[in-house]
Amino acid sequence: MNGSGTERPLGRSGISVPALGVGTNRWNSSAPDQDLARLGDTLAAALDMGMGFFDTAEIYNHGRSEMALGEAARQDGRPVLLASKFAPFRPRVTAAQFASALDKTLERLGRDSLDLYYLHYPRSLRGVGAWMRAMSSAVRAGKIRAVGISNCDVTQMRQAVRVLARYGIPLAANQVQYSLLHREPETDGVLDACRRMDVALVAYCPIGRGAIGTGPTARSGRPDLAETLREVAAARSATAAQVALAWLLKRDDHVIPIPGATRPEHVRENSGALSLELSEEEFAAIDRASVPAPVR
Repeated sequence: MNGSGTERPLGRSGISVPALGVGTNRWNSSAPDQDLARLGDTLAAALDMGMGFFDTAEIYNHGRSEMALGEAARQDGRPVLLASKFAPFRPRVTAAQFASALDKTLERLGRDSLDLYYLHYPRSLRGVGAWMRAMSSAVRAGKIRAVGISNCDVTQMRQAVRVLARYGIPLAANQVQYSLLHREPETDGVLDACRRMDVALVAYCPIGRGAIGTGPTARSGRPDLAETLREVAAARSATAAQVALAWLLKRDDHVIPIPGATRPEHVRENSGALSLELSEEEFAAIDRASVPAPVR
């Protein structure tokens, strides 16, 4: 267990990012209460709060998330760290198709290069290794600074590390779902592998798609967790979401949560986790309450 810190390394890539980032999978969606000006305010708030690490993907709202993020970054003008993802759809089998997809992502973001580029998921006709070779070419071309994978298990992580090592490139991150409601990275070996290989674990849905600390948490069969989070939050003048994020940050220095946010107030609330240092007793109580009861 470790403290939160303000920045965390992306493995051995030489790049450090804020310990808490921003997920943008709902940016520029069809939600009626969303507009580009509000998203610009959201980006500005994140930068103000020291959370200038933004995660997107070409498939988020058919590229509209990338476009909104790129426009917001241009309007603000301050430096931001951007990550996006390549989707290995079944028709995509060549390095040229990879390069074309990356160029389109860069165009939508208005960037010459990306700070971090992921393989979005491992299911592909080509396999992880082939796409890591394509990633290495993009690194050599200066179009991406660091290489990541997403939704990959330990075997796929090892394969990615092995192929990238041939080109002298470290694997920077594995982005997987991780929260108090989804602790599989602790049991499937991914968190331990990130430690051993020195790879960042970028945690998506770190507050359970908004369920943590609200009614749906209790209804999902986890009333003990909901009550424990409420107790700790009340004692710390915090919110349950802040406590849940603080738990992840304390869990391990390799963990970088990226809670989604489409409004400035979401970012401001999430940022409170950065200054919330849980005691060992609080951490342990949350840990116990979040372990699922055995199936009888």
